[in-house]
Amino acid sequence: MASINDAGKQAIQNLEVASAQLGKARAALKQVIFGQEQVIDLCLTTIVAGGHGLIVGAPGLAKTKLASALGRVLGLDEKRVQFTPDLMPADILGSEVLEENERGQKSFRFVPGPVFCQLLMADEINRASPRTQSALLQAMQEHHVTVAGMRHDLPQPFHVLATQNPIEQEGTYPLPEAQLDRFIMQIDITYPPLEAERRMLFSTTGVDEAPPANAMSAAELMQAQRFARTIPVGEQVADAILRVVRAARPGPEASQMVNDCMAWGPSPRASQALMLGARAKALIDGRLSPSVEDVADLLEPVFKHRMALNFSARADGKTVGDVITHLKGLLA
Repeated sequence: MASINDAGKQAIQNLEVASAQLGKARAALKQVIFGQEQVIDLCLTTIVAGGHGLIVGAPGLAKTKLASALGRVLGLDEKRVQFTPDLMPADILGSEVLEENERGQKSFRFVPGPVFCQLLMADEINRASPRTQSALLQAMQEHHVTVAGMRHDLPQPFHVLATQNPIEQEGTYPLPEAQLDRFIMQIDITYPPLEAERRMLFSTTGVDEAPPANAMSAAELMQAQRFARTIPVGEQVADAILRVVRAARPGPEASQMVNDCMAWGPSPRASQALMLGARAKALIDGRLSPSVEDVADLLEPVFKHRMALNFSARADGKTVGDVITHLKGLLA
C-alpha cells in the first residue's frame, strides 16, 4: 500500500511540475501575442495533446508569429514553408540527389526537406495543389515519410501548425476531408480587443522588440505529453464525449436538427481529439482530471472542420456553428 501511495504522490508531483512549466509557456506567449488568450490556450492544448492545428484567420493577425513564438517558448526546432501553387512534394519532404565520390562511384543521397523539424509552420496550406497537400498526410499521421521507397523517420516531437486565409478563395485548393481530419483542432483567430491592440502598437513599433522567453525544452514537452495521457478521465466525461460525438452524426441517434442540417458528422478521431484535448487542458490548468466543461469548451475547435452542412441547410442560412451550439446543449 505504501508503494502505491508513493507512486501516486510521484505522479501528482510530475503533473504539478509539467503544469508549472506549461503555465510559464502560456505566460511567455502572452507577452508577445496580444489579445489572443483563447488562441494561445488552444494552440498549447493541441501540442500537449500531441496533435496538429489548423489556424484560420485574416492576414496580419500574428498567425505566423504565433507559430514561431511557440517553437521558441517550447524549445522546438521550428521551420516554415510558404505554400504556393507551384510548390512540389519534394520541396517539403526532400529528395534524393545523385553523387559521385572520388573513385567515380555514383550513389543516391537523401537530402531532407523542411518537414524534418519538430514544429512545421505550413503557411496558407490551401494555396498548394492537392498533390502537395497530400505530401503531409503520411507525416502528420505516421510521423515518417517515404521517399523512393525508403522510410525516413521525423524528429520527435513532430507537430504541424497550418494556416488558412478565409477571405481570399481565388487560386486556392480546399483541403480534402481526409487531411482536415488529421488536424486535432481548427483554431479561429479574430481581431484583438482595443487595449490589446494598443499594447501591441507600442510593443512592436519601437527600436527593440523583446523575443519570447524559453519556458521548457523539447524533452520536457514530450514528458508533459506523456503525463497528459496518464490523467484519469471519469466515466461521466467519457460518456459525454461519446454522447455528443455520436449525436453529431446524421442517423437514428441524432436529433431532428442534426438530421435536417448535416451531410456528415465527425469521425472517431473527434472522440480521440476531445479525450486528448480535455486531458491536455486539465494539465495546462493544473487540474488532476478533466471535466464535462472542458469537453464543451473544446467542442467547436474539434468539430468545426469535421462536419459539413447539406444543401438545404446552406440554402436556409444555417451554419456549422449553429449545430455545434445545439450540440453543446446536450452537455449541459
